[in-house]
Amino acid sequence: MNNDQSRRDFCATAIATILATATSVKAAEKKYDPGASDTEIKLGQTVPHSGPGSLYGVLGRVGEAYFQMLNESGGINGRQIKFFTMDDAYSAPKCVEATRRLVEQEEVLALFGSLGTAPQTAVHKYLNSKGVPQLLLNTGASKWNDPKNYKWTMAGLPLYPTEARILAKHVVGVKPDAKVGILYQNDDFGRDFLGPFKKVLADAGGTAKVIMEQPYDLTEPTVDSQLINLSKSGADVFYNITTGKATSQSIRKVAELAWKPLQLLSAGSTGRSILNAAGLENATGIVAIRYSKDAGVPRWANDPDVLAFEALRKKYLPNVDPDNTIAFAGYGQVVTMAEILRRCGDDLTRENVLKQASNLNGFHSPFFLDGITYSYTPDDYTPMKTLYISIFNGQDWDISDRPVTE
Repeated sequence: MNNDQSRRDFCATAIATILATATSVKAAEKKYDPGASDTEIKLGQTVPHSGPGSLYGVLGRVGEAYFQMLNESGGINGRQIKFFTMDDAYSAPKCVEATRRLVEQEEVLALFGSLGTAPQTAVHKYLNSKGVPQLLLNTGASKWNDPKNYKWTMAGLPLYPTEARILAKHVVGVKPDAKVGILYQNDDFGRDFLGPFKKVLADAGGTAKVIMEQPYDLTEPTVDSQLINLSKSGADVFYNITTGKATSQSIRKVAELAWKPLQLLSAGSTGRSILNAAGLENATGIVAIRYSKDAGVPRWANDPDVLAFEALRKKYLPNVDPDNTIAFAGYGQVVTMAEILRRCGDDLTRENVLKQASNLNGFHSPFFLDGITYSYTPDDYTPMKTLYISIFNGQDWDISDRPVTE
């Protein structure tokens, strides 16, 4: 063999070695856990597609539509998204069954946007023991902010204590000598609001104080007796920590009693259907926190994010009403989940999904009002700390010019 041939053989071998090394390095850069591969990412969710909470099933349909749209344009980082939205009928046992199927049979990489404090509590320890991300939950219970003990679980709504503290600051600001009467649901939901609200009043150092608390159980047919007691107490502020029919009943009863306190309402109970049942005129003047835009209303008709949602709805979900706020909320969450996956790049491990989710501080969901972003950090899973105060004018919510930070 002459020298030229030797050099050619050496160069060929060297090039082959370099290419092989580059290929193996590139392959090594990709990391996968169950539910992820070079071509696919599997995600799961449980929401009530049936039963009394079935109106929330649209969250899953919006997720399916959005991922279909992404897949048609190449997916996320070149991977198709396979999304399973399972029906739990807002039942804890059914949620357990559906969640186990998602983890053990479908082998999803992560779950996101699942709904309800009770159903999600039923799978809280299970998902954390398995190391499966439980992200952007549609519940604001304070228990979800526990990164030390349950690092895999993160809420997607304002935490109830955050909301309560901001409302308490509003009361101190507009009525420093307030005498507050409280109606609250006698469970973890009610207590999540009650304690933080009272603490802000106490820490303010003024004369504002709670003078009466009236609990109610979900099984009670009405809350009339509690409202009569509160109206006679001398309270000039009414903090209404109720849900569903109790909210409608209480707003209507306050009007019937000709009691005219400053009314505060938990944000989760400000839906149009609840206010309609109470009588919109009876809800005039109610104060609640706000963090989101609405779809299908003139105020945001030309908003780019609302227009993007409307384009998705028209093409993939024509049977969903254009002013369906729940659908728009689902859109905001699925866009956020897609952003988490984009940030993961080729490191599609559950640990990295959690890392990217817990570092979303500063990300603005298309559902959010201007000035509001996620505030997650690895040590604090509070979804957002800045919210707006809004006042119902009899037809719509007037939103404050500046946001408030707890």
